[in-house]
Amino acid sequence: MDYNKDNIEEIVKKVLEGMRGTSEPASPAPVAAKSASSGKIPSTARVAMLTGIEKFEIKNFPIPEVGDDDILVKVEGCGVCGTDAHEYKRDPFGLIPVALGHEGTGEIVKMGKNVSKDSAGKPLAVGDKVVTCMIFKDNPDITMFDLNKQNVGGADVYGLLPDDDVHLNGWFSDYILVRGGSTIFNVSDLDLDSRILIEPCAVLVHAVERAKTTGILRFNSRVAVQGCGPIGLICIAVLRTMGIENIVAVDGNEKRLAFAQRMGATKTVNFAEYKGIDALSGAVKDAFGGYLADFAFQCTGNPVAHANIYKFIRNGGGLCELGFFINGGDATINPHFDICSKEITIVGSWVYTLRDYATTFDFLKRANAIGLPIKELITHKFPLEQINDAFVTNVKMEGLKIAVVNK
Repeated sequence: MDYNKDNIEEIVKKVLEGMRGTSEPASPAPVAAKSASSGKIPSTARVAMLTGIEKFEIKNFPIPEVGDDDILVKVEGCGVCGTDAHEYKRDPFGLIPVALGHEGTGEIVKMGKNVSKDSAGKPLAVGDKVVTCMIFKDNPDITMFDLNKQNVGGADVYGLLPDDDVHLNGWFSDYILVRGGSTIFNVSDLDLDSRILIEPCAVLVHAVERAKTTGILRFNSRVAVQGCGPIGLICIAVLRTMGIENIVAVDGNEKRLAFAQRMGATKTVNFAEYKGIDALSGAVKDAFGGYLADFAFQCTGNPVAHANIYKFIRNGGGLCELGFFINGGDATINPHFDICSKEITIVGSWVYTLRDYATTFDFLKRANAIGLPIKELITHKFPLEQINDAFVTNVKMEGLKIAVVNK
């Protein structure tokens, strides 16, 4: 049969009318929240609520309605941060009862009708893997791509929010409700372990960016990294992905020092083997072939370590202090000998900017591509119902990065 354009349009029209059972045009369907096509969303979610010092309880709360600007995320995993451990041991922020967990990631299962893109402008859809960064307060100085603006240390973060009638406020849970006004990033191109490490890695991407503002940190710099917990180890990895090769790691744990070398440290110094700061600084100098460091990163929360690190740095060198995420006490230094006469340039680093957060995704891809064992930082994984065991393991320093992972 010979079909022309008019024939085809008439046939299609009749078929559509037959499907509707009427020749009247169909009314548009109401716009609703976009939901997952497979897998029923339960009516309640488990939340690991810190209800007392060193005491988590698994509680069940109703999953609330998803507003027009909200996103419901099914949690896949979340790392245990040192900040979480401080809250667990002492409640320094006065948040108990609180749903902790801010190093989390998961899959979008429901979205409000107004949600279409993430904070970097990348499309979002049900099924995408995401991480959150911050919940903005009314602060125009916090912006996405202006590096001269403030960092996000003054904003709120999921996992450190006061409890409310939503309850799904932290990543140590089955689901989290990401509310309008939050930052969220589509990281579907990263595997689960990499996604769990995004938040702590962003801390170090920011620290290195701060260090670069001094003009001292360069490709051929001799760099000392003090403290080889997760923060110090990631610091070494960030430096290595930038092409810096002359790195000396300082710590008192041989296993961590061995891991530091796998991350890219050229030499290591075990401070437990040296008595007094003169002997220790001499060992650092020897590790650099008879030179002091051009630049140093102080990655512990120990005031004595902060006081010591000035002795590792040459005249005219630089220092980035990033170890004190809570008040760890006062450090005793001699401003004349440690700062003025050496003309050391010091920068502090606190959390990250949003741009650093986005940059971190590329850092993780680069670290994996050059063979750094970044994902091996996660040494222990616990299910949500064993979160108390996860925190005990973290406090005892029996591993590096501890994670709570949902099956």
